Amino acid sequence: MKFREKLSRIVQENNSMVCVGLDPDPVKMPIKSIFEFCKIIIDSTSDLVAAYKPNFAFFEALGIDGLIELKKTLEYLQSKHPEILIIGDGKRGDIDSTSEKYASSMFDYWGVDVATINAFAGLDGVAPFLKYENNGVFVWCKSSNQSGVEIQDVELMNHEVKFFHYLAKKTLEWDFNSNLGLVVGATYPEELKEVRNIAPNLPVLLPGIGSQKGDLSLSMHYGFNGNSDSILVSSSRSIIYASSEKSSFGESSRIACDKLRIQINEILSVDTD
Repeated sequence: MKFREKLSRIVQENNSMVCVGLDPDPVKMPIKSIFEFCKIIIDSTSDLVAAYKPNFAFFEALGIDGLIELKKTLEYLQSKHPEILIIGDGKRGDIDSTSEKYASSMFDYWGVDVATINAFAGLDGVAPFLKYENNGVFVWCKSSNQSGVEIQDVELMNHEVKFFHYLAKKTLEWDFNSNLGLVVGATYPEELKEVRNIAPNLPVLLPGIGSQKGDLSLSMHYGFNGNSDSILVSSSRSIIYASSEKSSFGESSRIACDKLRIQINEILSVDTD
């Protein structure tokens, strides 16, 4: 099944555009086992989400043991919830030969449905990911952090466009296999509107909701294009660390996840009335 078809199907099945980020941090987790922590989050929220987004950095920081826990988490998702989209968040990207290995790692070994990438190397670095026609690729376009403006808002071509505008345009041009999307932070809803004007039909991964206090209402208003595969709202810390209690963090994550799902659906119902 192609990435956009799988995304559309699970959004409709679970009536949800929520993507839960799996960012396991031993300092914040109420239990020691990375896999058990992720498993409880997954078991508590699987009927409320469209995607899970394991952030590879949080696993890689723990060395070999962390990578083993990542593999167990991915295998659990793939066996128990194959209908749910898995986004491997690693912001991979390099020259062509290296990107070929990054793409193989993400799709052949880790088996994720979607990879996030950095397109700094241009099409040479993006093309190896696009060869996996059934898999999705989200290009990091407008990040949710404050200092991203130092690079992403640089004006080009006699001040006619900003760098993130140009990157959105190039991503649209590269989408010859219909498996590209864009990462645009909810902390910049007006910029999301600008991106949507450039690429009206590309899927958008929207981080920055929750702990980063992005504007959910404006982001949905500007980012949702009427299609079920148009946007995924990613939230990590505010869901997975909704409680620090060992006995109840799973249920608390479920409550926080469902609250976000309901908020999104209420915003969309008002916008479409």
